[in-house]
Amino acid sequence: MITIVIVEDLIEHQIYFRSIIERDLGIHCLAICSNGQEAIEIIPKLQPSIVLIDIGLPDISGIDCIKKLKPTCPETKFMVVTIHDEDESLFEALKAGASGYMLKKSKPHQIVDAICELNDGGAPISSEIARKLLLEIPKIRNQDLKIDEFHITNKEVEILNLLARGFSYQEIADKLFISIKTFKKHIHNIYNKLHADNRTEALNSFFGTNAKSNK
Repeated sequence: MITIVIVEDLIEHQIYFRSIIERDLGIHCLAICSNGQEAIEIIPKLQPSIVLIDIGLPDISGIDCIKKLKPTCPETKFMVVTIHDEDESLFEALKAGASGYMLKKSKPHQIVDAICELNDGGAPISSEIARKLLLEIPKIRNQDLKIDEFHITNKEVEILNLLARGFSYQEIADKLFISIKTFKKHIHNIYNKLHADNRTEALNSFFGTNAKSNK
């Protein structure tokens, strides 16, 4: 028997997923949590086979919820079921420990098949998401090569990603809990390693894309 906990705040989606699950005699829904805090309290006690979780929960994100639950539920597998197919949400969910990523618009049999596949050790991903992954793999490999080539540190990669998202120097320093003086030292090192004179050149060199240029 595959045991499931649903983490979803919208009642209509709770009903929809439960109805899909209960059609299959081999799957049993143990509980429904309507927010992340409830999930963090209940799921470790139940230790379900699989957790179906939305990203946009009302208190904490589904991604943060997975991060908190993974250490306490080592045998539980997490599958994100969401309306979101943005690259950032996808990769953050996978990094957090999700083993599957399905869109809510998937057909009922696709969701059931994904649950069974995940339970059998697979990593189900909807076709739309799979296409995004295939498009991103060359970029990821390219960045890995540049990390080795230019000796970019993890902290510098984090800074580059925040720069690419358009944050100002002060905003990034605040996010990383460092002084603006320390941040500027990081920027100086990044520019030297990437042979860049400014933000745009650094981002184009590392990501190979046009980037925002505000400072």
